[in-house]
Amino acid sequence: MEVIHKSFFLLVKDVKEEHMMWPLLSSSPEELNLNLFFLYRLFMPNLVPPKIPDGERVDFDDIHRKRMEKDLNELQALIEAHFERRKKEEEELIGLKDRIENRRAERAEQIRIRTEREKERQTRVAEEKARKEEEEAKKKAEEDAKKKLTLTSLHFGGYMLRTEKRCGKKQTEREKKKKTLSERHKPLDVDVLNEEQLRSVHLHIKVTVVMRIYKNIIGHYICHLFVVKHLWL
Repeated sequence: MEVIHKSFFLLVKDVKEEHMMWPLLSSSPEELNLNLFFLYRLFMPNLVPPKIPDGERVDFDDIHRKRMEKDLNELQALIEAHFERRKKEEEELIGLKDRIENRRAERAEQIRIRTEREKERQTRVAEEKARKEEEEAKKKAEEDAKKKLTLTSLHFGGYMLRTEKRCGKKQTEREKKKKTLSERHKPLDVDVLNEEQLRSVHLHIKVTVVMRIYKNIIGHYICHLFVVKHLWL
């Protein structure tokens, strides 16, 4: 009865008529089972078992063999489907491994390029730093040299100022001689002179040189005589 109840409940579920469901749900268990039985007989046709023809022999071995063959075919189909699925999964796994290796190689190449760029950047920074330090050292040396030159100029200027002040009071004979010689010294412009003028200038220079030599010789001789005279005295 319980089996009938379940089968009919599935059948009534497909019918979906409320006026048929309400009496069933509102009845007692005994009445419900009875109503279900009558409704089951109403909706379900009479099940007639298949007749075995008279005079024919049933080969249960053949039926069993066919069932085994069917099960074997289904099992083989399942095995083939399994291996096909396994082969597909292995191919996908190999493709995934290849993609991982390619990605790893690309990543290593990117890291190598990035490392080289970083080294080049550090080299440029070091070179720039060394160049700046060299420029700063050179600039500092030039500034120090300028300072030393300025100090030297100041000291030399003070020394010359003191010398001029000291010499301004009274010039020595040597300073007077240097001044006279500098005044006598005149540049000789021979480009504008003709042949006669050049000969005259040459003769004048020659006479002047000879006279100075004689003066020097005579002066030394006189000084020598003066010294000898004083030594004898």
